[in-house]
Amino acid sequence: MANVEIVEFSDEWAEDFASLNYEWIEKYFTVEKHDREILDDPQQFVIDPGGQIFMAIVSGLAAGTVAMIPSGEGVMELTKMAVAPEFQGMGIANHLMTACIEYAEGNGTKVIFLESHRTLQPALALYRKHGFVETPIDPNSEYARADIRMELAIGGSNM
Repeated sequence: MANVEIVEFSDEWAEDFASLNYEWIEKYFTVEKHDREILDDPQQFVIDPGGQIFMAIVSGLAAGTVAMIPSGEGVMELTKMAVAPEFQGMGIANHLMTACIEYAEGNGTKVIFLESHRTLQPALALYRKHGFVETPIDPNSEYARADIRMELAIGGSNM
């Protein structure tokens, strides 16, 4: 098992954050306006509003990433999770999920939600493993591709 280090976002990782996400979005879907906003200016759309981006680093390389973006009082969106193909199957997504949940617990978040697509079965299995449950989709979602919404109540209230 590779040594995986989870670090918080800094400008040195901005290009990796974008490229990891563009790679998987373009593989499965179409890049949308909201993707571009977040990926091209993570400082403005993630960090400045009070969110965080986590990078999984293996031997100095960006192996994976995920973002947490505030979405109202006590609510954060988990978004932009990606693991480079050559690093998949190493448990990196688990490390990133743990970092997100610990981050949420530490800042008073009550609910983490995410939007995904039902074809992404490995991702959905990961979310379920960490306690996320399916909820009704948001008709005002910023993503045309989203066909499933999941939530995790922090503090165990839906466990």
